[in-house]
Amino acid sequence: MEEVIGPRLYCCSNCRNHVALHDDVISKAFQGKSGRAFLFSHAMNVTVGPKEDRELMTGLHTVADVYCSDCHEVLGWKYERAYEESQKYKEGKYVLEKAKIARENW
Repeated sequence: MEEVIGPRLYCCSNCRNHVALHDDVISKAFQGKSGRAFLFSHAMNVTVGPKEDRELMTGLHTVADVYCSDCHEVLGWKYERAYEESQKYKEGKYVLEKAKIARENW
């Protein structure tokens, strides 16, 4: 009989706090400060910092850093606003850097 395994998760690589579900990955083709990053539709157990405008590879965006709610490690950012029409799909989504998260239940 097969064991029932919970959902595949991503957790903070620093403290193992669960921060995202694998099912919420939209794209694995993003670039963060420390290398590859993933775009998620949702994140959990995170806090969102103040909004600021940043010039990113795809243009100007209003973003807010995303922190682990347990250890306060910066994990990535949340897109608050995209100024270019082609980038509007990112609004409200989260980018978590691969170097800052670890897989769990895989």
